[in-house]
Amino acid sequence: MLTVEQAAKQLGLTVLNGGDGLGREIQTVYSCDLLSFVMGRAPADSAWVTVMGNVNAMAVALLADVACVVLAENAALDADALLRAEQNDIVVLQSGQPVFDTALAIHSLLS
Repeated sequence: MLTVEQAAKQLGLTVLNGGDGLGREIQTVYSCDLLSFVMGRAPADSAWVTVMGNVNAMAVALLADVACVVLAENAALDADALLRAEQNDIVVLQSGQPVFDTALAIHSLLS
């Protein structure tokens, strides 16, 4: 079992928005920046790795019921997106690594 908080600590990810969701279990990792794909294909309880830090991404995260959003490449979380994440208890983490490397690191923790 790997919680969002454990993944953040083990990988040195910055918590941009936490809350109760930090204790949620990550089942898998999903990576995509095309929001329509994420809506229909991201598994629930996944760590979604993306560079999309806007309010639309937070709406998709809520709809897809992901465990957390991980913004790779130090992508910014804009103010409206942060507010939406806070309102909906969406955990948002940040990584300085590229999307692929971030997703691979999370996958490695799950294996």
